[in-house]
Amino acid sequence: MKTILKSLAVAGVAVSLALCDVAGAAEDAHNAAEPTHFPILKPEPQRWSFAGPFGKYDKGALQRGFKVYKEVCSACHGMKYVAFRNFEDLGYSEEQVKTIAAEFQVTDGPNDEGEMFDRAAIPSDRWPSPFPNDVAAAAANGGAAPPDFSLIAKARAVERGFPTFVFDIFTQYQEGGPDYIHALLTGYSETPPSGMEIPEGTYYNPYFVGGKSLKMAPPISDGQVEYDDGTPGTVDQYSRDVAHFLMWAAEPHLEERKSTGFAVMVFLVIFTGLLYLTKKTVWSRVEH
Repeated sequence: MKTILKSLAVAGVAVSLALCDVAGAAEDAHNAAEPTHFPILKPEPQRWSFAGPFGKYDKGALQRGFKVYKEVCSACHGMKYVAFRNFEDLGYSEEQVKTIAAEFQVTDGPNDEGEMFDRAAIPSDRWPSPFPNDVAAAAANGGAAPPDFSLIAKARAVERGFPTFVFDIFTQYQEGGPDYIHALLTGYSETPPSGMEIPEGTYYNPYFVGGKSLKMAPPISDGQVEYDDGTPGTVDQYSRDVAHFLMWAAEPHLEERKSTGFAVMVFLVIFTGLLYLTKKTVWSRVEH
């Protein structure tokens, strides 16, 4: 009888340990689904016309990207460092820029009575924010104020790590921001990995640099913006064009910088050659 009771006790302990192991394994599997670093996935490098030491902006892509920004993004995101007159760089005429600016109201003043007033924007004005201040922006967007888009293409580049950043020195890679914007806009998923808990009111996106999900809903869908040049209106195309435009907004003088840099490098090569020949000439009469 004692032997039977002892056997039952041993069996009970074994069952308890087995249940603990199962529960522990389930908990480990659940925790394994939770990411430990962000972004969960790194953006894939895209092909951009402005890439490389001789890259240039594509005026067609810039105008399409501006259209996407104006009709979709500008409802939440301002560009406080970009003036309307800068849009002449996109290929718009002075009259077209005046027409674009006149569609918006800006606050000016004070007037003769010491009060602020609203008026139609002019080319020298900067793109107005859709909200009066950050507190109002956060209140209208679930507690998270949408970032300004003036420099977003420079501020959101993902670190590429070693040894990739070494090669970037020679390839002149600087497209991390546009790559990230494209990946984020095309990377929304309705079904996160099994076991991953997404906070209510947020949207899973493995490319988001600030966490596993963000409060911004997928901002654009196929066919939402109609392009004037007949380019297909797909999410991928919208994302590519608006990323192109935001890169220009962040670095409008990129083409001039690259042109100047190339001229400087040519000068340095020639100058180095002249210095070498001068050295050979001066020291050729000196006995060694």
